[in-house]
Amino acid sequence: MAGSPTLAEVAAAAGVSPATASRALSGSVRVTTSTRRRVNDAVVQLGYVRRRSVYSLPRARTDHVVAAAICEPLPRVLSSPFHVRLLSTAEQVLAERGMSMVVVPSTGTSAVRSLLTGAFGGVLLIGAADQQPVGVALAASGVPVRSTGRPPDGATLPYVDVDNVDGGRQVAEHLWTSGRRRLGVIAGPRDLPAARDRLDGFRRVLHDAGVRSVPVAHGDFTRASGTHAMRWLLHRCPDLDGVFAIADTMAAGAIQTLRRTGRTVPGDVATVGFDDAHFARQLTPSLTTVRQPVEELAVRAATLLIDDMTTGPRRAGNELLPTELVVRESA
Repeated sequence: MAGSPTLAEVAAAAGVSPATASRALSGSVRVTTSTRRRVNDAVVQLGYVRRRSVYSLPRARTDHVVAAAICEPLPRVLSSPFHVRLLSTAEQVLAERGMSMVVVPSTGTSAVRSLLTGAFGGVLLIGAADQQPVGVALAASGVPVRSTGRPPDGATLPYVDVDNVDGGRQVAEHLWTSGRRRLGVIAGPRDLPAARDRLDGFRRVLHDAGVRSVPVAHGDFTRASGTHAMRWLLHRCPDLDGVFAIADTMAAGAIQTLRRTGRTVPGDVATVGFDDAHFARQLTPSLTTVRQPVEELAVRAATLLIDDMTTGPRRAGNELLPTELVVRESA
């Protein structure tokens, strides 16, 4: 479809009149739920951007409001050291430029529609996974967007990311050169690019060393999931002598399980995390982990988004920030 989608095209796709489509986007009570759903679906499908705020704010004001589109469950985000550091730093950068930030949970169709209506001058996309509509819809919309982290497959969006692949590589090399041979991984969700990249970097090193199969348990970045994943790995490989948890929170849960099963860290099982969260030094033993520059990631993503908002959206200019293995007592 040439050019930006129009309201008339949204209405045609939804099978309603333009007036009805307009009322649906404005939140009118005169529109049925089923009609509103069809219009919302058409907005996402076409990438329609409404040029007037649905909140009836002056346009000059909405140009200075950035949506932090969170594509993960909000309770998990609020308990995540990574997300807290990322959001607080991004908000500070935007505030210094006279802009404000609104956190918008973006896991459903209605939430995606809110990002495309013109209520926000730009979108900071956080944690987008495969099969979620938000990435593809934003890529087609023309709204200024900057993804923190590599966007999901199928969504061509400019991004700033940390080198997750190299981080995984550093962990594998450290464990392998320290003599650990029976290794396992506590990975993240399969549909999350950052989780896949960390696992891929780890596997490549072992593949080059002749290891064709590594047991992998998947968690969701919570401590509890690290506990359960470690139990699964020990059940499958009771002689495990090294584990890579792709988040410090899951590494903490893994260490808890290892202790409960009578294993020492690092004596029996060397354990490595990823993030270098504030509590990594406070664990017993202190956690060997991959440090990712979260604050720098937030600064670069927010700064480039501001540039996109003031000079026009770009679809290039991606940046990849280095990671660093921090060796402590756990491995």
